[in-house]
Amino acid sequence: MSRTFIGMPAFPKAAAVSTQNRQMRANLTHATHTIRDKRARAVAELDDWAELRLAGKQIKDRTLARLDEYLVQAEAAVTAAGGTVHWAADAAEANRIVADLVKATGEREVVKVKSMATQEIGLNEALAAEGITAYETDLAELIVQLGDDLPSHILVPAIHRNRGEIREIFRDNMASWGRPAPEGLTDTPADLAEAARLHLREKFLRAKVAVSGANFLVAETGTLVVLESEGNGRMCLTLPETLISVVGIEKVVPTWQDLEVFLQLLPRSSTAERMNPYTSTWTGAADGDGPSDFHLVLLDNGRTDTLADQVGRQALRCIRCSACLNVCPVYERAGGHAYGSPYPGPIGAILTPQLRGLQSEVDASLPYASSLCGACYEVCPVAIDIPEVLVHLREKVAEQGGAGHRLERAAMKSASWLLDHPAAYSTALKASRLARGVQPRRLPLPGAAKAWTDSRDLPPLPEQSFRSWWKERTPDQSDRNKPNAPNARTEPTDRDQQDGAN
Repeated sequence: MSRTFIGMPAFPKAAAVSTQNRQMRANLTHATHTIRDKRARAVAELDDWAELRLAGKQIKDRTLARLDEYLVQAEAAVTAAGGTVHWAADAAEANRIVADLVKATGEREVVKVKSMATQEIGLNEALAAEGITAYETDLAELIVQLGDDLPSHILVPAIHRNRGEIREIFRDNMASWGRPAPEGLTDTPADLAEAARLHLREKFLRAKVAVSGANFLVAETGTLVVLESEGNGRMCLTLPETLISVVGIEKVVPTWQDLEVFLQLLPRSSTAERMNPYTSTWTGAADGDGPSDFHLVLLDNGRTDTLADQVGRQALRCIRCSACLNVCPVYERAGGHAYGSPYPGPIGAILTPQLRGLQSEVDASLPYASSLCGACYEVCPVAIDIPEVLVHLREKVAEQGGAGHRLERAAMKSASWLLDHPAAYSTALKASRLARGVQPRRLPLPGAAKAWTDSRDLPPLPEQSFRSWWKERTPDQSDRNKPNAPNARTEPTDRDQQDGAN
């Protein structure tokens, strides 16, 4: 059973430990570089990628601006199609709704297709407390579950594991969850996939209840959409008698025409594929075609508060492609577990503290889990300005007396002292001008900062300071009393005194 992130230390403490794991770092570096290179080639094939990206951003912004209307429209459409809509304000309410629905069927096990929303609310743990076992069917989620591990990537939750580790997990733990791993299992991808297929097929054919998430919810027809690559989603969505979908309220898109844009953006950004292998859609329930009982749980859990934030609301545009994770130097070295949330990486650093609030040490530390390099913004298919939101959240942490990053605190303290001492500030300016001739193009910082400084040029020092420039263009105060000097002050005339009196 996957464990939750409750009790995880703050990012700096967790990262200090995870960065020492050389195997994990090697696994992450290999995987993220492979994915990012493939994505770059897939995106470069489209001449209108920039226009698609802008369209995705605008659709999301337009939808968020009228989210209440589209949600009501979606609820009416799902109900008209034979489904039942439930509204959940928080994780506890969502878990209670799902557990009650499962218990009402008389079943004690469910199959799941990958769902970030259910990870966010800790559904597996909540169901276990009610005596219900949830079986993950996505290959990476299965690896995480069998390994009693935590997901570390949005798209590839077991990205921190290599093939050898996966073979050991299958061999040691599959039997306790159902069909055991085949004898003589090797670490070749084909053998590992076959072992998972045989193990999961028993679950698909036996389960009466399935739980899913959704990538999108089309408001005009009440249709939910799941994109996946293995076919496990198709099995979960069609074979069981009861289907329960837990979906964040921000997943709504108004029309099918809007959906068409995201069906182009998401596959290329996430798996670097021109077209998604399995795209499943379902609308309510129908006799003889898929589940006969369908429930949609619309999850808020902090999203309304996020929507109220003028800067932070752009995080709700996220379509969970994970492109920002694959280019992030911080994620690559620290790994996903260090973020203490099912949403790791740059998007997690802005989404999690908004959904959960900034009160805990873990959440207050997340806005600082970034070098602000901007690579995440460059690859985001819906143009979320993650650095802007990070800085915005850092301001909030500072306003509530948060500790902040020690290097940032030291820099701000030094700057405050310098600006409070004009003589020292003037001396520093003169010294910087003298150093122009020996200024390096880049700042050669050692250690963890090296990757950041290696990719950034230092701005050239100006030939002249602003103070000096201003002084040259502003008459000396002693000259201002001379009759012909520019801006010379003169004694008030009778007319001036009259105007003043009026």
